[in-house]
Amino acid sequence: MAEHPTSQARRPANRGPKAAAGNRAALVAAAREIYAVHGLDAPLSMIARRAGVGQGVLYRHFPDRDAVAAAILEENVREIEQAAAVEGATLAGVLGVLTWHQVRSAAFIGLLHAEGARGRAPGAARELADRVGRTLRGCLPAGGRAGAPDARDDLMLAVAMVSGAVSGGATHEERERRALAAWRLLGITVGPVRPFEG
Repeated sequence: MAEHPTSQARRPANRGPKAAAGNRAALVAAAREIYAVHGLDAPLSMIARRAGVGQGVLYRHFPDRDAVAAAILEENVREIEQAAAVEGATLAGVLGVLTWHQVRSAAFIGLLHAEGARGRAPGAARELADRVGRTLRGCLPAGGRAGAPDARDDLMLAVAMVSGAVSGGATHEERERRALAAWRLLGITVGPVRPFEG
């Protein structure tokens, strides 16, 4: 008589709560990739598949589409804050990290563009945009024109303007080219466009 494999033999063992942090990180990374290509209306099932988890796992971490987007935006902002907290950080270097996120995240562009252009954004989005503004302002030199109060307000307007320029590009390369051209037109030096690597 032939033995049939049990369902446990066909499936990897459920690691339970130990897998939660890894699953969440995989979901955020997958959502970032999916949203960059397909936009914020991409099916959540696509994100779960890319992360290698079931939809139930996705919903355990993120009850809806807005929660997924909020997690990505929170991570983007946290990386910008971490880049600014590194000893010897410069405005140019932090703007390189910010620009990397602008190039790769339509939702992040929307957050920064809405905040800079209209000075208001709903709830949590406003708080995230304010954190970006505080982080960038903290990188400005204390003396000279860059440290003047109006320059501090102008910085977020410049970020919004670059976000507007970036949104017209069809590929990451085109968006990066447009972002760097916009920063140059504004007379602002930007360091290498790359993710924060702590």
